[in-house]
Amino acid sequence: MDLIRKYFPELPPDQLDKFRLLGELYPEWNSRINLISRKEVDKLYERHILHSLAIFRFYEFLPGTKIMDAGTGGGFPGIPLAIVNPDSNFTLVDSIAKKIKVVKDIAEKCGLKNVNPITTRVENVPGRFNFITSRAVTNFPSFYSLVRNKISTDEPGGLKNGILYLKGGDFTDEIKKFIGQIKIIELGLYFSEEFFFTKKLIYLPVNS
Repeated sequence: MDLIRKYFPELPPDQLDKFRLLGELYPEWNSRINLISRKEVDKLYERHILHSLAIFRFYEFLPGTKIMDAGTGGGFPGIPLAIVNPDSNFTLVDSIAKKIKVVKDIAEKCGLKNVNPITTRVENVPGRFNFITSRAVTNFPSFYSLVRNKISTDEPGGLKNGILYLKGGDFTDEIKKFIGQIKIIELGLYFSEEFFFTKKLIYLPVNS
């Protein structure tokens, strides 16, 4: 929780309470279902919650924005983003039912009315969205091919509709075809912890 207060001191008490609750719910669920590496449970706030909030540091979704979190796993980055963007709508998608069961429980216990968890494959999700978020579920070109037709042409204003993709390491070869379109944000510019030195946020506007 100290990291959340450190980087987001402006958050209202009700949102801070929800983040505090995540620190109880995730370790409890992780003891039953392996959502994240067990050795990383004590790094939950740094490596999962704060990492997810890098998207919020980059851009605060406007009211009414529709977001799909593809391959959400245990709810990252979708759950933290839903907490800080209460007027936006989040569809959290994963093909593994037990993970979506966890997401549903956590969303309910946190009182997140703007979260819709779905067990299915991304290509089977109905409707379109202003933004697609994810944390490196596959190589970027494959992800782009998978979700490009899920991006809406209706724009709420602000940032142009597209993909917001959290990824680490060297992915130079993966993004060659997108040079000139893509924006890469070094997360070390946002957060000073060593974990973020190799982490990046990819933003790709998409014309559907």
